[in-house]
Amino acid sequence: MAPIYPAFAVNNSGHLQVSDGLHSIYYEDCGRSTGTPILFLHGGPGGGIEDSDRQYFDPSHYRSILFDQRGCGKSSPPASIEDNTTWHLVSDIEALREHLNIEKWIVFGGSWGSTLTLAYSEKYPERCLGLIMRGIFTLRREELEWFYQKGADMLFPDYFEPYKAMIPAEERGDMMKAYYKRLTGDNEELRLKCASAWSTWENATSKLVVDPAYIAKADDPKWALAFARIENHFFVNGGWMRDGQLIEEAYKIKHLPIIIVQGRYDVVCPAKTSWELYKALGGKENNNVEYIIIDDVGHSAHEVKVEQALVDAADRFKSIKA
Repeated sequence: MAPIYPAFAVNNSGHLQVSDGLHSIYYEDCGRSTGTPILFLHGGPGGGIEDSDRQYFDPSHYRSILFDQRGCGKSSPPASIEDNTTWHLVSDIEALREHLNIEKWIVFGGSWGSTLTLAYSEKYPERCLGLIMRGIFTLRREELEWFYQKGADMLFPDYFEPYKAMIPAEERGDMMKAYYKRLTGDNEELRLKCASAWSTWENATSKLVVDPAYIAKADDPKWALAFARIENHFFVNGGWMRDGQLIEEAYKIKHLPIIIVQGRYDVVCPAKTSWELYKALGGKENNNVEYIIIDDVGHSAHEVKVEQALVDAADRFKSIKA
């Protein structure tokens, strides 16, 4: 399996205004300017792109496009939840495609990025050449409650305890709702403490083996606030979708070439969801879809075997022509 590609520079970058004087999204245009377009969708929601994200894609073949979603990274305003929904982001993807004069592209996303990949491709299948997805997350209530309420805490009780401790006992019946009250409240000190606790819980559980350096990302208050505030905002609102919508509407993309990469011991987005998506896409009866489960990894894209599987998937999609 191939390692990620050596670091390479951005060709062009800029900001695209996507709402009436409010949101401006930052984007990067990388690799071969005449290459097959491939769009990278970052996780969270609320995360943001990193320099290493473009290294899944061979710069001699792909024109890779990356952007910070509303409120994230270099997009502005930071940590904003106003006019920030799944469907605003889907519209932003279309606006960016048109802005860059791209007719069709491969869409690549992991975790929340897989959610957005599904939402976009099911609305605009004619704009997609193929899909590469990792750590499937479809924003169903059962998925959210497993991680933020009860389930994952049985595997990581020591890391769940500080997350739980931020909320008074009488409000713990709905942890996401209780966090929302604080992450959107007027008490700045409490808002930042809750953002750190929320983000630390997720970072601690993202790899098969707990990585202190990964947890330390939550020490950056700007990053933690955007990550926690936007993520929680999407979750308490159910992504502005009916529960189960993305799997129910998977039939719309069954004709596309699709590769799904899943960690066996993914605690954040357990394999059950990716398996249900795979079956909704036709499973073994659909030769367009491949399901790859990696037995000794967790959720993070930054585990070596996951990186290698994603690079291999992108390399195999080189046969797809724009």
